Parts: sequence; C-alpha cells; structure tokens
Amino acid sequence: MNQVHGNAVVVVTDYIQTEPTCDALVTANPDISLAVMVADCIPLLLVSESVVGAVHVGRAGLVNRVAINSIEAMRDLGAKHIHAVLGPSICGKCYEVPLGLQEEVTANHPDSYSTTRHSTPALDLQAGLVAQLLAQDVSFEASTVCTMENTSYFSHRRGSPTGRFVGVVKI
Repeated sequence: MNQVHGNAVVVVTDYIQTEPTCDALVTANPDISLAVMVADCIPLLLVSESVVGAVHVGRAGLVNRVAINSIEAMRDLGAKHIHAVLGPSICGKCYEVPLGLQEEVTANHPDSYSTTRHSTPALDLQAGLVAQLLAQDVSFEASTVCTMENTSYFSHRRGSPTGRFVGVVKI
C-alpha cells in the first residue's frame, strides 16, 4: 500500500502491479498475501475463515475509523467471525502529544487517553483500537512490545528517518 494515514480500504481480488493509495487492504483470494508497513503505528492484521485484512492504524487511522471500515469491508465479503492481531507499536507511555491533540482525540476515543511517565499528555492508540474492535464484536490479541522502547523494532519517534517493519496476512 501507499499508506497516507487515511481511511480508504481497497478490496484486492487479484495480484496487482501498482501499490494502491489506501491504509487497508482486504481479500478473499487465498492466493494473495497482504502486507502493512509501520514504524510506530499499529500493524493490524484481521483474519476470518474466508477473508483477511492488513490495516495501518496510527492516530489519524484511529480517528477516521480505518479499522472499522476494514471490518465492514470484510463482512461485505462474507466474513463472520473476525479475529484481530495487533503488532508492535508505540505505547501510551511513549506517544507524547500536545494537550490540544490529546483532548481532540480522546473526545471521541476516551480509551486512548494516556500520560507519559513524566505526566505529560499522551495517547494510547492500542487501547483506543481495542475499544473499537470490541464494539465491533471482534476478538483480538495484542503485542506488548513498544517500538519506541525496543530497539529491535523501527520507530519513527526514536530515530527519523527510519526503516519499517512489515505485518503480513494470508488466508
């Protein structure tokens, strides 16, 4: 994907040569693997018996409901029981933001409220995303690895420019 922190979901039916501009891919084709690249955002992999999805969820993605859009697209393709896997991402103790941004995000996503270890405003994107998943009746498992704290992972906040790590999913 050419990820842009949006909420567009592309349904992939066959192999494509060009990267679609979106932040989520879903497919019911068992011959296709989907990938999402991140460096602090959440790599969200969605699986069901017949449809899978790869979703890029950062602050903007949480706010603009990219995960919910992806779940709806999967259900439109026939997915019944969806399970989410949240990969490593920046934790709520490390994702410091200005107070105004924290207030803006938590007004609609109160579960994402956090503070840093120094009591400054922060966001816990994983907690906000988990609340969205549970509201959609989606089961989940989540990594406890913080990309900012663990130098085995790329982190945009720890060192920019940086590489990306990839989450891959296939039926």
